[in-house]
Amino acid sequence: MRIILSDKNLIVQERVYEGFPLLIGRDGQAVEPAQTFLWDELASNGRTQSPLTWAKYGRDLYDYFAFMEANGLDWRSIPPRGMPTHLDRYRDWSRGQLQLNTRTINARLRLVARFYTWARSEGHIDKLPFSFRKVYVARDPGFFAHVQTQGVPAYALRAGFAQRGSLPAYLTMDQVLVCLQQLRNPTHRLMFELMVRCGLRQIECRTFPVKYICNPAKRADLHGRRTVSVSMNPDEMKLKYDKPRSIDLPVDLMDDLWWYVVRRRRARAEANGQTTPSETVFLTEQGRPYGSTALTDIFAGIAKRVGFYVRPHMLRHTYATYMLWRLRASNFKGDPLMYVRDRLGHSSVATTMVYLHLVNTLEAQLVLQHEDEIDALFHAEAIR
Repeated sequence: MRIILSDKNLIVQERVYEGFPLLIGRDGQAVEPAQTFLWDELASNGRTQSPLTWAKYGRDLYDYFAFMEANGLDWRSIPPRGMPTHLDRYRDWSRGQLQLNTRTINARLRLVARFYTWARSEGHIDKLPFSFRKVYVARDPGFFAHVQTQGVPAYALRAGFAQRGSLPAYLTMDQVLVCLQQLRNPTHRLMFELMVRCGLRQIECRTFPVKYICNPAKRADLHGRRTVSVSMNPDEMKLKYDKPRSIDLPVDLMDDLWWYVVRRRRARAEANGQTTPSETVFLTEQGRPYGSTALTDIFAGIAKRVGFYVRPHMLRHTYATYMLWRLRASNFKGDPLMYVRDRLGHSSVATTMVYLHLVNTLEAQLVLQHEDEIDALFHAEAIR
C-alpha cells in the first residue's frame, strides 16, 4: 500500500485537483472505501480547498490503513468485548512506536472515527468499532455564565487521550545547539536554521525559492542591519492557504545561504546533469528537490542521535516562543504578538495566543540562563 499525490492531470468538472491524495493498494487499484471517503470529505462538499490539508488527511488515513495491513487486521471487524479495539491498538502504536504527541494522535483518531461514521452511513459497516464518553466543555461566556458552572455536555472519542490545554512542544536552546552539533550535512543544517530562525513550516523550507537568496555583501541597504525582509509568494513556493507573508531573515543566515547556492547547490545540480535546474534552494545529493517526507525522515534520524523528541514543526514552535519572549523583554516598538502572528502567517491572533500562554509558563531562570543564545538566534532588537 502506498500514497501518492495527484499531478495537474487530475481534472474533475474542469477543476484541477493537483496534490489530492490517492491511496493505492498492492494490486495498483484505489483502496476503497477509504479513497471515496477522502473524495467526499475533501472535494465533494468543499470542506477544505487547501492541497496541504488534503495531503495531511490523506497521509493520516493512509497511516491507519497501512497499520491495519501490516498487522493483518480487517478494518471492518470488531474485536470481542473486553479486547482492545483497532483504534486502541493504533493509538498505542502511534504513541509507543512513532512517539507522536497527544494532540497529533487525537487528531488522527478523530479523522479515523469520521471515516467509520461515514462508512456506516454508506452501508459499508453496520456498527461503529468504538464508543464515546460524555465530557463537559467550557461554554462561551455570556449573561448566565456565572450560574452555569458545569459546562456544556459533549461526547469525546473513548480511544483518544485526555487532553487538557496542552501547549505546543518546543526545543530549549540547549536542545537547539545539540541538534546543530549533530547536523553534519551542511544542507540539513541550513534547513534546520531556516526553520528555527524564521518559523517556516517544513513544506515552506523545502520549496523556498533560490530567487529569494541574495549576496548581503553587495546590498548597500543591508549594511549595519541584522535582518533582511523576504516576501514569500504562493506563486513561487508552497504556502498554507496560498497566503503570502513576509519574514525577517537574519543577514548572517542569508550570507550562509548565498554561499551554499553558489558552491554546494550549483555543484549538486551540475554533477547530476540538470539541464533545467530546480527553482528551490535546497537540493538532495541527486540534485533534486527534497520530497514531502524527507524532512520528517531527517528529523527522525536526528532524534535517535540526540536522545530526545524532535520533529520539524517543533522548530516553528521554538521560533515563535523565543521570538515572542525576546520581543516582550526588549524595547520593541510595536505589538510583539502581532509581529509573531504576521511572521507565522496565522489568520487569527487567537492561534498565536497559545505561544503567549507558553511564554507565561516558562520559568524565568530557564529562559534567562540562555539569554545569550537567544540573542544569537533571534535578533529581535534589530527588527524594524
